[in-house]
Amino acid sequence: MITQPHHVPERLALLSGSAADTFLTEGLLRGEEVHSGIDMAKVVEPLPEDDARWSTEPIRSLVDDAMFAFDTEHTGADAWLAPRIHATLRLTRREAADRRLWNHLALAVAPDYVVWRHLSEASRRVAPERFHGPTDRQCFSRLWWAAELFRNGPDYGPVEVACGNQDLIHTVLRKDLIDHRPTAQALVRLLKDGKVTTGRELNGLSVAINAAGATVVYDALAPDEPRDAADLRDWIEEAQTAPPVARHVLPQGPDEEPVPDESVSVLTDYFTELFETAPVRGRRTED
Repeated sequence: MITQPHHVPERLALLSGSAADTFLTEGLLRGEEVHSGIDMAKVVEPLPEDDARWSTEPIRSLVDDAMFAFDTEHTGADAWLAPRIHATLRLTRREAADRRLWNHLALAVAPDYVVWRHLSEASRRVAPERFHGPTDRQCFSRLWWAAELFRNGPDYGPVEVACGNQDLIHTVLRKDLIDHRPTAQALVRLLKDGKVTTGRELNGLSVAINAAGATVVYDALAPDEPRDAADLRDWIEEAQTAPPVARHVLPQGPDEEPVPDESVSVLTDYFTELFETAPVRGRRTED
């Protein structure tokens, strides 16, 4: 298994997809050899040096701790790392939508983590999109966005539940409907209550939710609290002096209003009814 590059940059930068392709060698994808890091530093676009958020040391420290703590269960690192990545990289959604940032994080800062987490036992190879690919596939962007979409205001507890189920990330993260906060929290509640557990069940439910969304306006059925952009701006500004995130307790996200519990309850009940008739492959039905 590879180690980190010999030269890990001190600051995050932007690495274009075309530039990233140069470093996606077969040796890297098979976890056999890693680039030195020096040549990559020549092709990146730097980020503002006066912003503490772009320091790589906190991220590098987090992935090292994750690899140590979850050495025997690599998938378990997702639920631990997602809230801490989000609370360390205090990004706006616009910043997080820039794939170049994630390209650089995966290839320049922590390629060894990507290999450790996503090396397939069957093929002995990492899929290239784990280094630079869609939001729901790229190693680090999937975790940041899962934390963004499933946190309940400052509470990352629901993120741990969501990221503890790989099928939920794979099935639901790429659907626009999940950006409705009560929907996200209702799905987490269904998981916690054990009403939906398997990948097939999540697939069937997500199909039913999206189909029903064509005729039911979820905002009207389960209204959310308006979000104040100032809360996010304050949280991002606090990154300049924030200490490293805790390892044994969850960090705190932006001080936003949580989702109204009544809205979560309404949608949980509604989704439970949908699930009873959802097309779940392999589920036995009564005649």
